[in-house]
Amino acid sequence: MAYSNKVIDHYENPRNVGAFAKDDPTVATGMVGAPACGDVMKLQIKVNDQGFIEDAKFKTYGCGSAIASSS
Repeated sequence: MAYSNKVIDHYENPRNVGAFAKDDPTVATGMVGAPACGDVMKLQIKVNDQGFIEDAKFKTYGCGSAIASSS
């Protein structure tokens, strides 16, 4: 399968990779995975006092398309 240049760019240079502090009460964390192919993603969002998302971070382990789509 051939990937587009945009997908390749997001795989090679993923945006918003990282994690927030575990003890930050303004952070919510979700994890998802596909055991059949071994992809796992942790997504975190930081929410302000008004309930709006201020920032997001992720860590994905798996194939290039999983990493690129998380970015």
